[in-house]
Amino acid sequence: MIFQSLFCACAVGLQFWLYGATLYLSRPTNPIWGNGSLVAFHNLLAQPSMANSGVPDILYAAFGFTFVTATAMILAGAMLERGRLWPSMLFLLCWTTFVYYLLAYWEWNPEGWLYKLGLYDFAGSGPVHIASGFSALAWSLMLGKRTPDGVTPMKKGLLHPKPHDPLLMCLGTILIWFGWFAFNGGSTANLSLRSIYVVVNTNFAACGGGLTWALLDYAYTKKFSLVGFCSGIISGLVGITPAAGFIMVYVAPLVGVLTATVCFYTVKYKHLIGVDDGLDIFAIHGVGGYVGDILTGIFAAKFVPALDGVSGASYDGGWWDHHWRQLGLQLAGATTCAAWSFFVSCLLLFVIDRIPGCHIRVSEAEELRGLDMAYLEDAPWEEGGDDGARLIVHEGESMAGGSGSPAAVSRTSGIQKADRGEGGDVEMAHVNAGKRSEGQEKHGKE
Repeated sequence: MIFQSLFCACAVGLQFWLYGATLYLSRPTNPIWGNGSLVAFHNLLAQPSMANSGVPDILYAAFGFTFVTATAMILAGAMLERGRLWPSMLFLLCWTTFVYYLLAYWEWNPEGWLYKLGLYDFAGSGPVHIASGFSALAWSLMLGKRTPDGVTPMKKGLLHPKPHDPLLMCLGTILIWFGWFAFNGGSTANLSLRSIYVVVNTNFAACGGGLTWALLDYAYTKKFSLVGFCSGIISGLVGITPAAGFIMVYVAPLVGVLTATVCFYTVKYKHLIGVDDGLDIFAIHGVGGYVGDILTGIFAAKFVPALDGVSGASYDGGWWDHHWRQLGLQLAGATTCAAWSFFVSCLLLFVIDRIPGCHIRVSEAEELRGLDMAYLEDAPWEEGGDDGARLIVHEGESMAGGSGSPAAVSRTSGIQKADRGEGGDVEMAHVNAGKRSEGQEKHGKE
């Protein structure tokens, strides 16, 4: 997963330079898609951007490629433990072309039809979170469930492994929490009282989401969960993304609480739809983004956008200011993003899967062996170096084997059997220990 994320960042970054930027930053007159006037950043330099006349196009574009890269990396987690690498990258490049850039144009470009409709989406709930979440649902559905290996515990028909390293997950959550301040705060496109207000809203929503999920976990299990706490923080951040620049600071914690609650129960009862979304991308990003859009329509206050010194009275607020129509617009926008993302993703995956050599799922043998060993030369638990050394995990302890190692190792938890062949090599029928380390599975505790 780490390799694919880096691969994805590089490939999507070059795609953005080549034609991605022009698909949503150009200035055509149609409401659907951009033109080719900015291909390969041609003519993209010092002209005032569409976000703020004081921000040049090149700077706004630099901010934009962080969004598309993060979105593609979120979606990439849906292939967890069973998706083939090359077809996955082909899908992600097609997905950014036909899903992300269209939605970004619709919402952020002044000519986009959702922009003109009056949808409030401050920092990209639709193109980023709803799109990646509902597309992850489609990808998980098209891939099918992971293959049971006889070792990893099952819960209600789905694999339910322990997270590989909760401490690393906590470190990642801290980094992304800090990064979200720039993600949201920078979306004002200027340094103003509104941008500071946005950062404050973002932090309070994350706090509310984290505490809510942790307490819900404790209510059901009488124990706390690091996975749950981090999931709650991310849920709060997702929920505040569309709302941060529109709602008052008094209700920001409530947005985090409500979003985390809905996401928690989506994770808890995800088995009802039978889709194996191991990282809960749909539950946290898809559902969380949808909830955030709705809450924006309820709590938006027209004075908050005016804090940027530019917007003035151009926003009418939401239900908070008795602008009842806004909630309907939010529902329409969120549903459009969800439906487009899901159905286009299904179509793209269906077509790619039927291209010779582009089957989207690995073989059962590769899945049971682990994608790290199928794709990575330097997997730390792969068969060893030139001297024939091997690393075998047995009952939680590592045993180095080689041409002079013991003839056989049997186990009762993880590696089913390892036998030495005629040439002295250790052959392993199924290597299950450590193969779950590719993904850190977020889940709600029963």
